[in-house]
Amino acid sequence: MHRLAEAEQVLATLGYTGFRPGQQKAIDTLLEQGRTLLVAPTGGGKSLCYQVPALMMPGTTVVVSPLVALMADQVAALQARGVAATYLAATLSPDELQRRLEGLWSGAFRLVYIAPERLAAPGFRSRLAQIDCPLIAVDEAHCISEWGHDFRPEYMQIGDLVRDIAPPHVLACTATATPVVRDEIVNRLGLGADTPQLIHGFARPNLALRATEVSGQRERQRVVDAALKEALGAPSGERGLAIVYTPTRKLAESEAGRLAGLGWRTRSYHAGLPAEDRQLAQEDFAHGRIDLICATNAFGMGIDRADVRAVVHFAPPGSIEAYYQEVGRAGRDGDDAIGVLCWAQSDLPQRRRLLELPGGDQGADQTEIVEHKWNLFLELIRWAEGGSCRHDAILRYFGDEAETLAGCGRCDVCLTLDDSGPSEDATLLAQQLLSAVARVHGRLGMKMAVALLRGEHDAKLERMGLTQVRTFGLLAERPREWIQRALGRCVTAGWITFSGDDYPVLRLTEEGGAVMRGAQPARWLPPAQEPPGQRRASGGRRPAATAESTLDAASQAAFDALRAARLAIAQQEGVPAYVVAHDRTLRAIAEQRPDSLDALREVPGLGAAKIARYGEALLDALSGHA
Repeated sequence: MHRLAEAEQVLATLGYTGFRPGQQKAIDTLLEQGRTLLVAPTGGGKSLCYQVPALMMPGTTVVVSPLVALMADQVAALQARGVAATYLAATLSPDELQRRLEGLWSGAFRLVYIAPERLAAPGFRSRLAQIDCPLIAVDEAHCISEWGHDFRPEYMQIGDLVRDIAPPHVLACTATATPVVRDEIVNRLGLGADTPQLIHGFARPNLALRATEVSGQRERQRVVDAALKEALGAPSGERGLAIVYTPTRKLAESEAGRLAGLGWRTRSYHAGLPAEDRQLAQEDFAHGRIDLICATNAFGMGIDRADVRAVVHFAPPGSIEAYYQEVGRAGRDGDDAIGVLCWAQSDLPQRRRLLELPGGDQGADQTEIVEHKWNLFLELIRWAEGGSCRHDAILRYFGDEAETLAGCGRCDVCLTLDDSGPSEDATLLAQQLLSAVARVHGRLGMKMAVALLRGEHDAKLERMGLTQVRTFGLLAERPREWIQRALGRCVTAGWITFSGDDYPVLRLTEEGGAVMRGAQPARWLPPAQEPPGQRRASGGRRPAATAESTLDAASQAAFDALRAARLAIAQQEGVPAYVVAHDRTLRAIAEQRPDSLDALREVPGLGAAKIARYGEALLDALSGHA
């Protein structure tokens, strides 16, 4: 039977009438080349891309998934269609687990879903290597990346499983992965640099995205209330549901209580609640018995409610990946929905402080991980400030250039592009701001830098002699709030960073020093004049444009060649891909086309040590591509 006809027959067996866009290509690529990385958003039908091949080949396909509830749902759906499938998880009784293991060893199942923790069970992996396994599928594959937004140490064993079994086919699936994370997935699984990476389905033009800079807790609450009124109308209005994501468990409960006081049917959800309370909240949400749920990021994976009309973030999550996965739970039915992100300048030092808290024992260097996750957070803040269509910026971030919309016409940026605010001498202003940071470098925080620029006589400034420097009072005519927001944008531009635990102090980065000295241009737009509390809740004036531009065809090809070289270096030296270079650095190399080590020193993000170690290989890749 022809492969397509066979795949369509299996698809019909599973209860579907046809493939969604991208599914057939993913299946064909997997069957032809044996190794595939599939990146598609949640709800995009990734599971069929391994279920269909599994039923086209003899033997038992192994699916690694971190979500027990999702495994149970998929197994139940397969069994209802007559497919012999099961799952293994710690939630099973010892007798039931043993029964399923015996069936697995005897070849009774076509698909077996296993939690990654199961791989650590004594003797399990070696026994699994003895079965006839045509395919290993790794769901939520981004969890294997130490600098992804959802790293799970137990995922590190999956590469050993792939090597032990050596199946003819391996499929890694994820909903959110940037180029550097995709390369690390391939590296950790030992799939080879030539593994096809398929990206599709990220465009969500029905979802109106907005980011609102706020000045405090009450303004965040006003934004939440306005979004709920716009999306749902009134409580019990039967227009759908909403999710309000909060950064802490305490806020999830307090917001649920506040909104309940306004008449909304609410539940809270976080990992600290008893299991029965979490289950009840999930069931109430799934069956539409509530209007909205206030939750931490513990809520959402495996939830498939199509009529979510709004997702509101009380504060920014840790990355664009995390944000898009969460906001993407709105509007899955294709009807209009909104996603609103609240953020404040105070979120930056708070996030840095959280990242620097002592963590568990992790495989990569802790300092590198902190810096990488800090950069992920700054990418989200840059997006929040961004000056281009919010959808297109996200599509470019994920490398899904084919689906860019040339402006969605619905996000807050597209709706306010004609309202750019007064012009500024951006370079001069950046130099003035950064000169103040250089004065307080490593000694004082944001508050003192603002006081220095405002010319405010403070005891600390006077003790340090900073009231006598030329920078003192340099921006005396500017409001305090405006200077703080301007310094915040210098942080997101990578010119300023924070350090310290109890009291985060400002530090000027190497790139910030270059901008201050005029050795590097200041590519930014200062904030508008009015404070955030006076701007519209839908986003106000045009946000600052700091998002990366789209690469032209030649630069994109150079970027791809540099990525391949980075992956080869990482595999050869046994280091994470980001240790070699971040995506932003590779993009800069692809655009600037340096032809020598000296020219490479002009690229932001490459220090002398990295140039000495990796510079020749990167230049070779660039010249070889040319």
